[in-house]
Amino acid sequence: MISVSGIRGIIGSALSPGNALDFVQAYAAWLKSKDIAKPVVLLARDTRPSGEMMRHAVLAGLIGSGCRVIDLGIVATPTLQLAIPYHQADGAICITASHNPVEWNALKFFQPNGMYLDKAMGTQVIDIYNAKNFAYGNWDQMGTVEMDNEATQRHVDRILGFVNVDLIKSKHFHVVLDGCCGAGSAISPLVLDALGCSVAKINCDLSGIFPHNPEPLNENLVQLSDAVWEHGADIGFAHDADADRVAMVTNQGEPIGEDYSLVWAVAHVLKNRKQGPVVTNLSTTMAVETVAHQYDCQVHRAPVGDINVSSRMKEVGAVIGGEGNGGVIIPDIQYGRDGIAALALTLEFLATSGQTSAELARSLPHYHIIKSTVDFPKEKMGTLLTWLKSKEKTARIDERDGMKFEWPREGETTSWAHIRPSGTEPFVRVICEAKTETEAKRIEKTMRDEIASFAQAW
Repeated sequence: MISVSGIRGIIGSALSPGNALDFVQAYAAWLKSKDIAKPVVLLARDTRPSGEMMRHAVLAGLIGSGCRVIDLGIVATPTLQLAIPYHQADGAICITASHNPVEWNALKFFQPNGMYLDKAMGTQVIDIYNAKNFAYGNWDQMGTVEMDNEATQRHVDRILGFVNVDLIKSKHFHVVLDGCCGAGSAISPLVLDALGCSVAKINCDLSGIFPHNPEPLNENLVQLSDAVWEHGADIGFAHDADADRVAMVTNQGEPIGEDYSLVWAVAHVLKNRKQGPVVTNLSTTMAVETVAHQYDCQVHRAPVGDINVSSRMKEVGAVIGGEGNGGVIIPDIQYGRDGIAALALTLEFLATSGQTSAELARSLPHYHIIKSTVDFPKEKMGTLLTWLKSKEKTARIDERDGMKFEWPREGETTSWAHIRPSGTEPFVRVICEAKTETEAKRIEKTMRDEIASFAQAW
């Protein structure tokens, strides 16, 4: 799968060393097109067994294009993003398929400011890739490679400088961490130790053999929930493979849902830190609005995707933001999803509240959100969306990213459905939310039935 943020696929099937090499050379050529003679490019990867093979393909492309490569090794994606401005690099590549299963891998490309490529930049790289218009160097124009082994500690220090370490330490929290044998397994224990937590680690080796699907959905948190009960912990945290996302389990062993990592962050920042605009994507729970409106703060919605949300955050001066997939963006740290910083911010919220994590979860607004997928050919998405729009006469419709239907009551949105093509996997996403579980299920069934009806007709 090729998108503006990079290339992604199943190793040994769609994604090979050859097409990875070509895409890296396209990215390097794009950098050099900006009159940068020897671009400085950071490199990092998660723990997947295919990562070392991909690393060599990336190194070949960058060195052959005359780049100065700074290799961070196995680190979390937000660690890499934070290192880009530190090194004043021209760009960066992270080898990670994030939440995808272990057989997948991907290349993610970044700007000098630490954010992902935007749509225009990504399109330019794709055009170079398709044209195979690369910028090879001669024998005396080869690039170089050096190591940076301090990026993780710099990231830890940045987080510790942001949260109230003494307050969190005073609570002596007992925490269970599920690193899913991914990149977060190395850095999050360092943060938790520095915050004075007693930590029970599960799946925190760096083998890259994921013990469960790395996407931090409730159904993948069974082992974490059991461990929280077993250890009598105050809270449990789970990361995806590159730790740009985090999900939580309360002291009663209950997953709160990936959307609510952001809801907790919004509630804490607006109540206890500072007030201002909030940004999230079109697929995130409306609990974000409910919390923000308690503090007379405006919520801005953006299309799905880290770059779309972070760009909008910069534009409106947001104090907190992120996506409803466990991805929290804390602009005082960086404009990128940071599951490790979100973990520390959550502990600060818990320490400030004086409540248990289960009590805190119950005190916040909650809606019923259902996320599902439908196998559907991407080339017919436009026709499907037009057909769905013709069927729906009562909804307010947002067409910035697929199609979102909102059903307002007395001026307030009480339910919605978002239909969009996945940017990371070959299917259509159907996300529905309502005040009751019954209503959310009804909307989701209606949407799936409509999609099935369209597929039969066409």
